[in-house]
Amino acid sequence: MTKTELEAAFAAIFQKEPECLCFSPGRINLIGEHTDYNGGHVFPAAISLGTYGAARKRDDQVLRFYSANFKELGIIEVNLQELIYDAQDNWANYAKGVVKFLQEAGHSIASGFDLYVEGNIPNGAGLSSSASLELLVGCICQGLFQLQLDRLDLVKIGQQTENQFIGVNSGIMDQFAIGMGAEKCALYLDTNNLEYKLVPLDLGSHVIVIMNTNKRRELADSKYNERRTECEKAVAELNSLLNIETLGELNAISFDQYAYLIKDGNRMKRARHAVLENQRTLLAGKALEAGHLEEFGRLMNASHVSLEHDYQVTGVELDTLVHAAWQEEGVLGARMTGAGFGGCAIAIVEKGKLDQFKENVGKIYKDKMGYAADFYIAHIAQGTHPL
Repeated sequence: MTKTELEAAFAAIFQKEPECLCFSPGRINLIGEHTDYNGGHVFPAAISLGTYGAARKRDDQVLRFYSANFKELGIIEVNLQELIYDAQDNWANYAKGVVKFLQEAGHSIASGFDLYVEGNIPNGAGLSSSASLELLVGCICQGLFQLQLDRLDLVKIGQQTENQFIGVNSGIMDQFAIGMGAEKCALYLDTNNLEYKLVPLDLGSHVIVIMNTNKRRELADSKYNERRTECEKAVAELNSLLNIETLGELNAISFDQYAYLIKDGNRMKRARHAVLENQRTLLAGKALEAGHLEEFGRLMNASHVSLEHDYQVTGVELDTLVHAAWQEEGVLGARMTGAGFGGCAIAIVEKGKLDQFKENVGKIYKDKMGYAADFYIAHIAQGTHPL
């Protein structure tokens, strides 16, 4: 979407010119799934699919939100002084939450504003459209009201919105990747202390393919919060002899030695995934920096196996795509990405084998599921920024 198209779209809805334009990307996670709330490492990257926003200040206390992705909802109008969650406000709750927490953090948003939003992230695809929107609204508020706002603070406000306003007990990875992303780089992040480094994503003759199951994923309604609770209970049980805050503090050997303290088979599997996935992510970071793409791909495959069998968050749609991808020539690795329960998987595919890959994997998926998957190339992009 060009700046001119965005300005025209805003003017068509609100009959005025916008004052501030921003773009906020979506994200994929290369490896390190369900580790961010378990004190582990993650390896995400911002992508060129994302959310565009245009806004203009008002001279009253009214906030007016319009999304081209939810045209049937029309303009959603709320008062700046009454920012409470209301299911009827649908997607606008994310915007309300960000404004509310910016105000609570001491930032002055003195008037209402009109906001036009348009995204090209497939809805419910697990590419983090909600975090993209949260960072977009933060970037818009920063531009409109000249807020002195550190990017990390904005990332944390996005997570706070997700946790405390929407009610999804998620970690910080999505907002961090979207806020801090850089072109052609993945973010190697330690979620314990938020130390990170940008690792150049040089895939040589390969590309990252996003495979969308086209099964909508509703994070708040999924078993996401249940998995988090299972991991917290496992930590409590391990602490009958240990003194740890998160599963990320353990490695494979120390987990093996104390796993018997976990009293439930499912909790043991959840904890084993969290520990070993963190170890895989450490190895993956080293492999990518050293240019060992084949090793990186094998670690991706191992990640999916663990998510399928130990964490049990994949489902038939994601498994069908990933298992089919593993059989294809020119594929270094494939795994689900995001929270699971539908959404997307990714594969590292040789450029020359791309058409064959899409055709073969697409056919297997359609034959099994009865409807088609979609395939996109993941272009690694800059984080949320003004246009």
